[in-house]
Amino acid sequence: MKKRQITIKDIAKSLNVAPSTVSRALADHPDISKETKELVLAYAKEHKYKPNALALSLRTSNTKTIGVILPQIVHYFFSSILSGIEDEAEKEGYRVIITQSNEIYEREVRGARTLQESRVCGVLASVAKTTTSFSHFQELIDSGVPLVFFDRICTGILTDRVVVDDYAGVQSAVEYLIKTGCRRIAFYGSESHMPISRNRRMGYEDALRKNGIAIDKSLMSICNNYADAMQITPAMLSLPEPPDAFFAVNDETALGILNVVKSKGLKVPEDISICGFTNNSIAELSNPQLTSVDQHGYEMGATSMRLLLDHIEGRRENDQIVNKIIKTNLVVRETTR
Repeated sequence: MKKRQITIKDIAKSLNVAPSTVSRALADHPDISKETKELVLAYAKEHKYKPNALALSLRTSNTKTIGVILPQIVHYFFSSILSGIEDEAEKEGYRVIITQSNEIYEREVRGARTLQESRVCGVLASVAKTTTSFSHFQELIDSGVPLVFFDRICTGILTDRVVVDDYAGVQSAVEYLIKTGCRRIAFYGSESHMPISRNRRMGYEDALRKNGIAIDKSLMSICNNYADAMQITPAMLSLPEPPDAFFAVNDETALGILNVVKSKGLKVPEDISICGFTNNSIAELSNPQLTSVDQHGYEMGATSMRLLLDHIEGRRENDQIVNKIIKTNLVVRETTR
């Protein structure tokens, strides 16, 4: 059984002194005698006393703690964002508290309130797919908690944002598919109420228009996970004029497409090209290896944290709103011609 960490009250009881005396002795207060300080410090060292950093920081009004609201940590993109966040926080002595919405609005609201009650110095947030009301985020700002949105943002709240250039990333990927001979390119996207979804769809449609290819709604579907791709793709392949390429909103969806295509005896990329979006680890592990748009999640996380810390540390004006755009690049592998 793990031994309980001793507290100031434990030390005071053992030495028969007041807790305030112990606290001041540990802080090297001039009102405490040298003998008492040495006694307290020796006892604290012997029993491996560690101060409660959060409690100490609350007394100075800066908890040195950042709250993060993520849809899901298990996704490669969000875990890479988190790595960037934590590395930047570590550089300036800040800790990170993480809450997951699991794409559920109610959990997101509870997470935001928990972070506010924990007196975090600021919050980094990416919105759940099911969120259509954003008052919980406005409450954070109204209570004086700086907020930075990343990736999935709320356009109606005036605060810093860090986003991927979704439009350009999809447009360049679809244009690459067209240049390699594809003409019937299916598009698997996300729910249209999210800005990133609209931007990616527009990138797809504009790439087709730019190259004189008509937009065919039968080739467009809401499909943003592996299971749905496995279910939807067979019907797509059974169309009178089936697609000769797929663009998927993320790599997990692209992998589902790939497995269905292979199960139908079709060759990739000779018969059908496939492109994903994220460029996570499965892109290199799939067979054949997946072409994908790299979102640079680590850079997004690091940039978001730097923006927030600049605000907290007073390195820029409080009323200055900053929007940062992370550029993407297409990583061509074996699933495209």
